Amino acid sequence: MGMSSRAAPRICVLKGGLSAEREVSLSSGHECAKALRVAGYEVIELDARGDVVQRLVEIAPDIVFNALHGRFGEDGCIQGILEWLRIPYTHSGVLASSLAMDKERSKAAFAAAGLPIVPSLIASRDDVMAAHVMAPPYVVKPNNEGSSVGVYLVAEGANSPPRLGPEMPGQVMVEAYAPGRELTTTIMGDRALGVTDIITEGWYDYDAKYMPGGSRHVLPANVPAEIHAACRDYALRAHRALGCRGVSRTDFRWDESRGMDGLILLETNTQPGMTPTSLSPEQAAHSGISFADFCRWMVEDASCDR
Repeated sequence: MGMSSRAAPRICVLKGGLSAEREVSLSSGHECAKALRVAGYEVIELDARGDVVQRLVEIAPDIVFNALHGRFGEDGCIQGILEWLRIPYTHSGVLASSLAMDKERSKAAFAAAGLPIVPSLIASRDDVMAAHVMAPPYVVKPNNEGSSVGVYLVAEGANSPPRLGPEMPGQVMVEAYAPGRELTTTIMGDRALGVTDIITEGWYDYDAKYMPGGSRHVLPANVPAEIHAACRDYALRAHRALGCRGVSRTDFRWDESRGMDGLILLETNTQPGMTPTSLSPEQAAHSGISFADFCRWMVEDASCDR
């Protein structure tokens, strides 16, 4: 693909895709493409549909910037295609992407690395709707979709089990509800960028992060120094435990009444949202890295065999 033949590397920004998080990805991809043009790259935007392989062969980019979210874009599928085509790409590789997307297996990796997680189990949707499979409060979510999809909260004292909608798969994860504040930390290569406190109204709602006015970000989080340090440490250890590359973002819950014991690792996102107001770019900006420079760093970090 000889980059020397053109003045600026040709970047293909993959966005949209086939997952339930398509709209968020279109927004991420659009913003990243804009920033990469500002940074001086030749940029082609590609909505990753069924003809993605054929289109990538036609475009013949030097590098793919992966701005996809959810299934196919975040679970190792597109990463495998890019490895096959030998096109260097951003973010995590096949195995780390696949592991992070499978909540049960990523939690096993976190537990093996000594990171704090809450008890959970995998159950069939029929069993979950028939009776409580765990004492409330608990959360029911798909085992391998992005976090904004089909999350049911069963409150403490709930008499009946949840009625799951048709969007939920045959097998789901049931996880003890971790009370407290939601904190998040971005990893960029081998450094933790900061800790943000995500403040939402009422019960914690997984869709709040995508709704205008649904949440407010406090950066740096107003938490004790030891919690700040622990989030940074755990996020880096989670990134390494899964074998992530480039940028990842790890989410936590912190029950301040329990001090250090109240900090729980929820999950690691290998394709965090990438609009300028998204959590990871916000943390980069707070660390003195502009959105364009953040995107440029990811392009420079791109490779095959991730």
